[in-house]
Amino acid sequence: MSFLKSSIVNSFVIARSNIIKNWKLVTVYASVTAIVAAIAIVGCYKPQSGSSNSVASVSNKSGVSNLVSNTIVNSQITVSSEVATSIAADIAETANLSVANNVANLSISLAAKSSLDQTQSDSTSISKPQLIQPTADQKEIITYTAAAGDTVQSVAQKYNISADTIKWANNLTSDALNVGQKVIIMPVNGVLYTVKDGDTVQSVAQKYGADPDRVTAYNNLELNGIKTGQQIILPDGILPENERPGYVAPTTTSTTTSTNNSSSSSNSTIVSTNYANTSAGNKYSFGECTWYVYERRLEMGEPVGSFWGNASSWSAYARLAGYTVNSSPSAGAVMQTSSGYYGHVAIVESVNSDGSITVGEMNYSGWDVVDHRTIAASEVSNYNYIH
Repeated sequence: MSFLKSSIVNSFVIARSNIIKNWKLVTVYASVTAIVAAIAIVGCYKPQSGSSNSVASVSNKSGVSNLVSNTIVNSQITVSSEVATSIAADIAETANLSVANNVANLSISLAAKSSLDQTQSDSTSISKPQLIQPTADQKEIITYTAAAGDTVQSVAQKYNISADTIKWANNLTSDALNVGQKVIIMPVNGVLYTVKDGDTVQSVAQKYGADPDRVTAYNNLELNGIKTGQQIILPDGILPENERPGYVAPTTTSTTTSTNNSSSSSNSTIVSTNYANTSAGNKYSFGECTWYVYERRLEMGEPVGSFWGNASSWSAYARLAGYTVNSSPSAGAVMQTSSGYYGHVAIVESVNSDGSITVGEMNYSGWDVVDHRTIAASEVSNYNYIH
């Protein structure tokens, strides 16, 4: 009898222990679930005054809940969603609950999001580093129509690119522009290049002194590369001397001319002969320097008078007609000297970086022959310039 009684008592004790154990497990599970469910509320609403008390009033039926509430109340911190999930993850893992992995993953995700949000809101940080690329407008090649008085330099200044870039892209040997002339304007300084058979981005970039990576990015060549006949831009590329407009292999003729009682040596390169088109207003003798200058200035939209006589009298007539006459050359100006019986006039095609000037003229190398000649910087001031 006593044995039976003892067995019943032991069974009751074991059952009671299991019930208490299971009850605690259910309570822990419920507490964790409650915390996870509260994340949405904590994340959506800012804590109000006294919110710590309301959190502390959450079920106090287990030591776990007491630990959570006491931690929140005593530390006096704002409970964010990432803090709540971190606590829940720790409890779930300690209790070996089946939701431990899910809560842990949620905790990690929220922590990462919080870190990213904080970085993006920090004014001293760059949230998303981006490679700065030119816009479509910045990369567009445009065509400009020259107006009266335009020069390569003035157009270059207008579009904020170098004069060489314009001259290379348009195969110009002169800084002067004709009225109505179409001028290709590059979006950046460099070389406009047409791809040839066998070219690669690396070989082209190396030849013209450009950065191959920049060439690829600027022309959107990442996927398809370059193709024969394709026109590409080589930012900051430099055209080799032997490919520049007007380049002539060293076969120039050395000539000597006398100006203002001083002798100077210069190189003269024949440009053309039999320049036979005469405008209706041109009253000068065909084949002479005055005839050519009249035609050239008309092309540039800056005509000169039809009755200024021999070249020796041009500066005087130009002043009377209201033109500016001085000793400072500029592209498109008329270079004039009264030296000799007839004098001489020419067109300033370019003012060079070393102070010298390049002029275009007729009847200097021969009758009805147009040539280009470079005048040394030391001799430039010996001439008049009609603007």
